[in-house]
Amino acid sequence: QVQLVESGGGLVQPGGSLRLSCTASQSIRRIYAMDWYRQAPGLQRELVATITTGSTTNYADSVKGRFTISRDNAKNTVYLQMNSLKPGDTATYYCNAHLDGLLYWGQGTQVTVSS
Repeated sequence: QVQLVESGGGLVQPGGSLRLSCTASQSIRRIYAMDWYRQAPGLQRELVATITTGSTTNYADSVKGRFTISRDNAKNTVYLQMNSLKPGDTATYYCNAHLDGLLYWGQGTQVTVSS
């Protein structure tokens, strides 16, 4: 079992940047993959970015070139660097972890992009 805690959300102007963090309660070295999802009001949760134990990454087309996912095994943390933010990026952002055939979720952090 693993607990995940997201942080780093907030209010930012269009064109600005934020870095989200997802810290796990145990070592992430054996977690096969970790993802960032987001969910805007009235919409389905969508996959934003994925990183595997081998640091292979994948991104949704809507964020390619603007967002970067990375992991720091020593800190048990996965990051989502978000640049050139747009109002359409406004959502609650969640991280998850694929561990031993199960999927664990954090509680989410709110990102609001507005002038």
